[in-house]
Amino acid sequence: MVELKIVWKDTRRPIFGLPLSFTKYRLLEDKLLIDTGFLSTKQEEIKLYRIMDVTLNRTFIQRIFGVGTIHCCSADKTTPEFDIKDIKKSFEVKEMLSKMVEEQRDKKRVSGREFFANHDDDDDLDDDDIH
Repeated sequence: MVELKIVWKDTRRPIFGLPLSFTKYRLLEDKLLIDTGFLSTKQEEIKLYRIMDVTLNRTFIQRIFGVGTIHCCSADKTTPEFDIKDIKKSFEVKEMLSKMVEEQRDKKRVSGREFFANHDDDDDLDDDDIH
């Protein structure tokens, strides 16, 4: 079994800041995992180097209860946009996520060019092409 080093984890807090949902977030060194569901479950995996933009949104009610939502845009084909909803310490998590995204992009030698390339071009990069 592979040991996953979890850098951060939290549960969505949709009701008065309490963790009463079936959505769990785990941030690993190179990817973000979003687990949803109770009886039927789904796990989304987003490689950090594919995340292009990170935005923190906090409504008035979220601010009262000390939570926030991080909206992310990515170059992932199955998950081009996603939210990390209603989490505690949302500002700190956003800053940590942004830093880790940049570190992974540097490590993989990925620049913005790969994300904006025309899909018909021969120089399009897949996961296997980036080292």
